[in-house]
Amino acid sequence: MPHPETWLKPTPQGLFCEPGGFFIDPVRPVERAIITHGHSDHSRSGHVSVAASPATLAIMRARLGAGAATNEQALEWGEVTRIGDVQVWLQPAGHVLGSAQVAMEYKGTRAVVSGDYKREWDPTCDGFIAIPCDVFVTEATFALPVFRHPDPAHEIKKLLDSVSLFPERTHVVGCYSLGKCQRVIAMLRLGGWDGPIYLHGAMASMCAVYEANGVALGELRPATVAAKAELRGAMVLAPPGAIADRWVRRLTEPVVAMASGWMQVRQRARARNVELPLVISDHADWAALLATIDEVGAPEVWVTHGREDALIHAMGLRGVRGRALRLLGYGDEDEEHLSEASAA
Repeated sequence: MPHPETWLKPTPQGLFCEPGGFFIDPVRPVERAIITHGHSDHSRSGHVSVAASPATLAIMRARLGAGAATNEQALEWGEVTRIGDVQVWLQPAGHVLGSAQVAMEYKGTRAVVSGDYKREWDPTCDGFIAIPCDVFVTEATFALPVFRHPDPAHEIKKLLDSVSLFPERTHVVGCYSLGKCQRVIAMLRLGGWDGPIYLHGAMASMCAVYEANGVALGELRPATVAAKAELRGAMVLAPPGAIADRWVRRLTEPVVAMASGWMQVRQRARARNVELPLVISDHADWAALLATIDEVGAPEVWVTHGREDALIHAMGLRGVRGRALRLLGYGDEDEEHLSEASAA
């Protein structure tokens, strides 16, 4: 049986499955791509053929328009398809709506590419399913022992408690428009906020995709055109770039919050003038990364991006061989797209 390193190879375009003739989340236009999820560092325009979950294809169409792909192939969870000489199927990654792991079998060996993932329950997307494999390809965004994410429900309670304490002030939450925005909305609803939630214009299109895919978000209103008096005491969601922009000045004594795993790092909160940091991440923390590696049972784990060295060292102590792929062009969406607000 050929080892996966003989047929799954890192290239400048991205991770390439040679016997299948496809790339996974390529950073440049290619003939055939499989896309794990809709964030812009993983799904780019210009590919000829794209396979992905139905929700990811819908997100790509909404974000990229006609340039998303020439041909689309929607794969339901667990649906096995043959691409070249490789059997391929998708299972949920739990990162955002439609986010998938890519499972591949070739000549008796199995490799699984996680994409970005988290292990916490999220009411807006399907939860991660562990797939036993010979090689597991994992992200490592928060792969340092210091990163231990708190219960997100506790973080939402902090936000709601602040609203109770300062009922006249506008609470504006910085969060990425795909995934984090909808998760915060759903958790606010579960926490008891049944009033309207106001959205910066950059957030509306992704919320519409979520609702079209069966995720109920309640009453949403545009914040950009709302009168200042209407926003007094309101809950407003905006891209991270907007909360550092003059746009936020039109709000009434705003309490500036930010929902991100990086809010555990106090210096990042201070640098962005965040009054209320909310540690809510859509990536696995240190404990979840290690638990996932134990669960899939792969004797070898490759790390695509993030804090590779610490994770590889920890895996070595567990008897797991680690390998840093050092692929370029991937990042953390919480730290990206500061121009998103101005582009809306």
